[in-house]
Amino acid sequence: MANQDEMADHLITKMTQNIVLVGHMGSGKTNVGRLLAQKLDLNFVDSDKVIEDVAGISIVDIFELYGEDEFRKLELREISTLLDQRPFQIISVGGGAFVQPDCHNIIKAKGLSVWLQAAPETLVSRMSNFSSRPLLKDKDPLTVLKQLSKKRDPYFEKADLIVNTDRLELTDSTQKVMDSLDHYLKQQTGSPS
Repeated sequence: MANQDEMADHLITKMTQNIVLVGHMGSGKTNVGRLLAQKLDLNFVDSDKVIEDVAGISIVDIFELYGEDEFRKLELREISTLLDQRPFQIISVGGGAFVQPDCHNIIKAKGLSVWLQAAPETLVSRMSNFSSRPLLKDKDPLTVLKQLSKKRDPYFEKADLIVNTDRLELTDSTQKVMDSLDHYLKQQTGSPS
């Protein structure tokens, strides 16, 4: 297997789309995304942070003041804009984005989607501030994440790549994503493994 620098160089030269990290809250999309971007010398962007910057308020406030429908419209617009930007970058999207049909379709058409898969128990153990997450606010996080898994996993399973990060530390999760991307891009380009 190639060393990390060679793998990073290979990934960068073979990329033809933005890499979009999808998955449940707590799956590590932001942390893995940052480290992956650092290793590949690419820009990292968190779509939720972009939405908050554009709106001038938190995601929780958007949900409370305008409702989920308005949030989803804003989310679709901003993710679409991010997917059109060059050079290619690592994009992390909110847990519900890939479940929304319009957003799902645009990510599939314009990005390389990677589902960071983990069990609800692992997801809860990775989170600290439940009140900043609209769907968990004042609720039992594990119960909510189990319910969300039943609803959302069938959508996440349609991602281009599925990388199980259950019980993995950040560096191991990131390396597993890099290995999966490397394998996928070699298959796409017909390069030897």
